[in-house]
Amino acid sequence: MTSPAAYKKTAVLLDSTKYFDELPDSAFVRAPTVCALYGISLATTWRWSESGRLPKPVKIGPRVSAWSVRALRAKRTAEVA
Repeated sequence: MTSPAAYKKTAVLLDSTKYFDELPDSAFVRAPTVCALYGISLATTWRWSESGRLPKPVKIGPRVSAWSVRALRAKRTAEVA
C-alpha cells in the first residue's frame, strides 16, 4: 500500500517536471527533479553525471548539489541533434 506522503511526493515531482520548460535558464533543480525528467533512479542520476551522460551538478551549499537548467537543456538538445 502506498502512503499518502508518497502520493504527495509524486505530485510534487510531476509538477516540477511539468513546469521545467518554463524555468529560466539561470534556475537550478535538485536530483529528484532530474530523476523524474529522465525516468531514472537517484543512483543512475549520479552515475550518469560522473560518466558525462548528464552535466555535473553544482554545489550550492555545503551539503546541497543541484543541476543547472541551462546545462540540462543543452544536454537534451545535443542528444536530439
